[in-house]
Amino acid sequence: MALDTNKGIAGLKGALRYVRAYRDHVFVVKLGGDVLGDQHYLDQVAEQLALLWSLSIRIVVVHGGGPQASALSRRLGREPRMVAGRRVTDDDALDVAKMVYRGLLSTSLVSALRSHGVQATGLSGVDADLLTAHRRPPVRVVGDDGAEHVVDYGHVGDIDKVDPRILRTLMDARFVPVVSSLAGDDEGGVYNVNADTVAESLAIALGAQKLIFLTGAPGVLRDRDDPSTLVTFADPDDLAELMASGALAGGMRPKVEACIRAATGGVERTHIVDGRTPDALLMEMFTGAGCGTMIVGRKEKATYIGVDLAD
Repeated sequence: MALDTNKGIAGLKGALRYVRAYRDHVFVVKLGGDVLGDQHYLDQVAEQLALLWSLSIRIVVVHGGGPQASALSRRLGREPRMVAGRRVTDDDALDVAKMVYRGLLSTSLVSALRSHGVQATGLSGVDADLLTAHRRPPVRVVGDDGAEHVVDYGHVGDIDKVDPRILRTLMDARFVPVVSSLAGDDEGGVYNVNADTVAESLAIALGAQKLIFLTGAPGVLRDRDDPSTLVTFADPDDLAELMASGALAGGMRPKVEACIRAATGGVERTHIVDGRTPDALLMEMFTGAGCGTMIVGRKEKATYIGVDLAD
């Protein structure tokens, strides 16, 4: 019993420097559909977010919900279409996105946070002009098969502007904003925006210290079929090599691209972590070893390596 107590106290002491460094800073945490789709995983993530919130870390939660949207589309007799990890959104798919993201999943996530004492509020990028977007024109895309396709993504939006005032207002009042990945325009249009891109855009606009992706994968792998090939630390040059080799495909590619843009756009550190692993978020934030992939810009990499050597 005494040994366990001593370990717990040592762990608290070890985390103290992180607590001091993170206090009053913004973390943008993106939850993927693999985490949201299981009540057990959702509850354990909500508990970890509650702990971060209790330490005066200013949290913005962004959620996707691709698996749930796909499941509802199939129930309605429509097979979803994905190209290079991104969803093609026709009229029916947009209706599904509104129902699933802003309705079902937002409510479930806010409820889970409430059960752990966190005052959260759900909104989308349409609310308070948070995200202004335009419809993406047909684009040439290199798919996972290596072939080039011209793709019309339909009601998929590319973000033009972020107005984060509503988020700052909520965080100043100690609320946790929960943002679903829809955006609007001045003509009343609504667009499905990749949630990874939403998280990246909000992190840059808020000057976040961290952007964290909680996914259904252990992080970036050199070999997608071998968890032992986890890349624990990388910069844009490292990841460019992995993308060129084809190691990053499907839903991981947009996450890595978002991390690179955020890391080169002012966000100090970005992380990709398996949100299904117990206490993964806390291990990544409060231990030197971490448990996922940390992606930083070149300048931050030099700083991080210098601090690591000093320790």
